[in-house]
Amino acid sequence: MNICVDNIKKRSSGYGIFLAVLAAALYAINAPFSKILLDFVPPTMMAGLLYIGAGIGMGAVALFRRGSKTENAEKPFTKKQLPYIIAMIVLDIAAPICLLFGLNYSEAANAALLNNFEIVATAIIALCVFKEKISLRLWLGTAFITLSCALLSFSDISAFDFSIGSLFILLACIFWGIENNCTRVLSENDPLQIVLLKGVFSGGTSLLLSLVLGERAENFISVVAVLAVGCIAYGFSIFVYVYAQRILGAARTSAYYAVSPFIGTALSLAVFRVLPGTQYFAALLLMMIGAWLSSCDEPLFKKKKA
Repeated sequence: MNICVDNIKKRSSGYGIFLAVLAAALYAINAPFSKILLDFVPPTMMAGLLYIGAGIGMGAVALFRRGSKTENAEKPFTKKQLPYIIAMIVLDIAAPICLLFGLNYSEAANAALLNNFEIVATAIIALCVFKEKISLRLWLGTAFITLSCALLSFSDISAFDFSIGSLFILLACIFWGIENNCTRVLSENDPLQIVLLKGVFSGGTSLLLSLVLGERAENFISVVAVLAVGCIAYGFSIFVYVYAQRILGAARTSAYYAVSPFIGTALSLAVFRVLPGTQYFAALLLMMIGAWLSSCDEPLFKKKKA
């Protein structure tokens, strides 16, 4: 009986890992394509349009669900969850704005790699606030990731010249780390409704703020392009990510999600065809070690059998 239960848990865990990696791959298109579109759409407006695009994508899924008469057995939101819903919406206004401002001052490949600091923020908050168990491997992984982010954050390491773009991206990661844990509390609810909330309230508020600030897009085609990126990188990615959290928890899902920056980096290098310097590749090596340590379930030191 115990063997059967263990096998079910392993299969469930494997599916959760697949969902986390799929979410990471979908989100990976964000850095390179947002970097390009920032030439045509201002940062605050883009942040709003990205989440509105996510809402549009999930709205289409909702219509398909209703049309196919698929039974929805998801739990409804409760009053106790309201503070987490509000926090999620506010953080999803602040985080993408910070990320896009950071992209304005950074290379897309650097920005993609720095996104892994979200693992550190998510894990520490999961431990301190939500009392999730953090393994020795994950602690070592976060240490390597933090060191890599520190290396990437200095535009001139010999002069300790700190990059303002990196500061904005790291701040976005902290906001998303808090938001990941808020979303974890909501992960038993319908992921479709979670993304729709983000699209309507986070996206709508950011767009309204951008219009108040006087931001305007250069043309309609660029707006459609941003909505398409948002539909994939924010909509379907978050939709899949929430299901992964339901199985794995916030800290572990974030750890497997660590492959996203590497996919984003590869895309950025392919799109912009700019080879980074030695400092970047040193940070990349540290990040790869950190991501590997963070995403491995096995204990670091195995006890020898008697």
